[in-house]
Amino acid sequence: MANLTLTNSDLDAISPRLVLDKGTRPTGYKEITEDVVGIVEVKTPKAWWIAFGLSLLVTGMLFGMLAYQVMTGVGVWGNNSPIGWAWDITNFVFWIGIGHAGTLISAILFLFRQKWRTSINRAAEAMTLFAVACAGIYPVFHVGRVWRAYWLFPIPNTDINMWQNFRSPLLWDVFAISTYGTVSALFWYVGLIPDLATVRDRATGLRAKIYGALSLGWRGSAVHWNNYEMAYMLLAGLSTPLVLSVHTIVSFDFAVSVLPGWHTTIFPPYFVAGAVFSGFAMVMTLLVIFRKCFDLEHLVTIKHFENMNKIMLTTGTIVGYAYGTEFFIAWYSGNPYEKFTFINRAFGPYWWAYWTMISCNVISPQFFWFKKLRTNIPFMFVISIFINIGMWFERFVIIVTSLHRDFLPSSWGYFRPTYVDICTFIGTFGLFMTLFLLFVRFVPMIAISEVKGVVAADKHRHLPEEVEKLLVERRDEIMKVRV
Repeated sequence: MANLTLTNSDLDAISPRLVLDKGTRPTGYKEITEDVVGIVEVKTPKAWWIAFGLSLLVTGMLFGMLAYQVMTGVGVWGNNSPIGWAWDITNFVFWIGIGHAGTLISAILFLFRQKWRTSINRAAEAMTLFAVACAGIYPVFHVGRVWRAYWLFPIPNTDINMWQNFRSPLLWDVFAISTYGTVSALFWYVGLIPDLATVRDRATGLRAKIYGALSLGWRGSAVHWNNYEMAYMLLAGLSTPLVLSVHTIVSFDFAVSVLPGWHTTIFPPYFVAGAVFSGFAMVMTLLVIFRKCFDLEHLVTIKHFENMNKIMLTTGTIVGYAYGTEFFIAWYSGNPYEKFTFINRAFGPYWWAYWTMISCNVISPQFFWFKKLRTNIPFMFVISIFINIGMWFERFVIIVTSLHRDFLPSSWGYFRPTYVDICTFIGTFGLFMTLFLLFVRFVPMIAISEVKGVVAADKHRHLPEEVEKLLVERRDEIMKVRV
């Protein structure tokens, strides 16, 4: 008679645990608190100071470039006629896309009760906020007169007695991104409150007062947990449509125009898929580094990375399909200008940008069809870098190649970035990393209370008797497939 009892290793083979034992020591509630809060409590590592110093240096370059641009005007950028939009809008769309994965992991996966989000959602949410901050720099400084940037908002304006053009998608951007940033910040902060209280209870002196104020009097009572769960769910429900709306509206900046290469209805879903694609790639890049630096391999496991790689494979394939659809529609429409634009993208002066985009976004994620590759840490890290590069080139290709050759050959031009363009873009990475380093140093980078919920579920894993019996009978076959 077959043995109907499955061991933990059998269950691991069927359904890998999300939190692993750390060496010979079991990972319990106390150990998780020690491992996560310990990062905030220990003396600042020397490596953190080095990374922070370098990031600050690059951030200083960003502010230097911005100050120079304010003093001299946007003419220091490489924008020209006919390429009125270039690196600034490319970088703006790139950073907004990076911010998509955070809210997707937190809100949508929370509503679908996907437990694998728990170890990565906090860092992804923080990444969203910092990416939106980097994105916001570009429209503010692109207006030329930064001190008039408040004109972007529809507030009573006595200076020019004018209102914003509510039919312009550029104004829709203002509403969408400010709403997205505000809701994402609230969602991130509400999720932090129980963990801030944990840090408060272990701190002394000034630190206890600061974390006490930030934790808003949290005591972990049943009423507190009930209110917390309700607020978190409502914010998740509010954030979910924003994930879809923000990049859809950003795509309208292009889609509502009449320019060949931009005027297309595929842009909203195409931009959303691309944003999720690039956002997950950035989460991957950051977590591979930080889980190693802070010894969190037992909390952020291969299972988390494998799931993220599956999402990148899906969204990367959608993006590749969108590229093909654009070409098909350009041919099927019979519009000679549309056809010329897409042929020019692939074989014109910017062919190198187009084929870099295809290589990084379409070809590289296809390696994740193989389990051996999508569970290989160094390989997935390299692919995530490729995807980040490819998604930046996607925005560059859409914007610059559509503008540099318009309806009049006499006005054709070629865009070359200036050193101000390049240094400003590099500087935004410095700002992003500075904020992220401050986050991992002063805030629990993993949601402690949510991970403990996963540990409890792992400890009491069981399967229905019929399923267990079937699995035992087919154990050899299952193990062979797994190998």
